[in-house]
Amino acid sequence: MSHAVPPFAAEVLSRVQKVYADARNPERAAAMAAYMRDQFPFLGIGAPAQRALGRQVLAGLARPAEADLRAVALGCWALPEREYQYFACDLLRRYARVCSAEFIEVARRIITTKPWWDTVDMLAAHLIGSLVARHPQLVSTMDEWSAADDLWLVRTAILHQLRFKESTDPDRLFAYCTRQAGHPDFFVRKAIGWALREYAKTDPEAVRGYLRTHGARLSALSLREARKHL
Repeated sequence: MSHAVPPFAAEVLSRVQKVYADARNPERAAAMAAYMRDQFPFLGIGAPAQRALGRQVLAGLARPAEADLRAVALGCWALPEREYQYFACDLLRRYARVCSAEFIEVARRIITTKPWWDTVDMLAAHLIGSLVARHPQLVSTMDEWSAADDLWLVRTAILHQLRFKESTDPDRLFAYCTRQAGHPDFFVRKAIGWALREYAKTDPEAVRGYLRTHGARLSALSLREARKHL
C-alpha cells in the first residue's frame, strides 16, 4: 500500500538533502566508507556536524506525527548515503514516544534494509526498547525476532533491553542469549556479551549465576564481553 508523504516529512526530506549535500566532504567520505567496510557510500559529514545540521533541518518545524516519522525514515532509507539513515535514527530516537505499537513494522523494515551495526544498535536501544516498554504486547514480537533467521533481528531482540536497567526482564534476556549461544555470526555473539555486560551493571549476581549455569554454551567472545565488569 502506498502512502502519500505528509507535508512535514516532505519538508524535512527536502531540507536534509539540501543541507547535507552542501556539507559534503569527499575525502572524509572515503575514509568513513572504508571504516564501515565499504558497506555504504557516505557524504563525509562527521557525527558532531551531523547533529548540528540535523538541528538546522528541524528548526522551526512542529512536532512530527507518527506518519511523518514513517515517511522520513523510509525516505532516508531510500537515499544512498549513510548519513541520511543516521539522521532518521536520530529523529526516531528523539520522538520514539510518538510511535504506536504498529510502528514496529516500519522498524522491522529499516532494521533489515541496509543493515549494519551502526543503525541497528541505535534502533534497538532507543526505538525498539521504547516501543516495547510502552507497548507490552510487543514482547511477543521480540520473542519471534530472537529466533529469527535474520541476524539483525536477533541482535535487535537481544539488545532491546540495553537501557532498561532495573526494568529488565532477566529471564527473557537470558533465554534469548541461551537460544542464540551457538550462533555463528560475530554480531550476534558480540550482542550476547554486550547485553549481559550491561545488565551486570544492574544485577551482577544474576549475570554471574547465568554464566555459571550456561557459560559453557557461550562463545569465547560472548563470555569475554559479559565478564568485563564482573
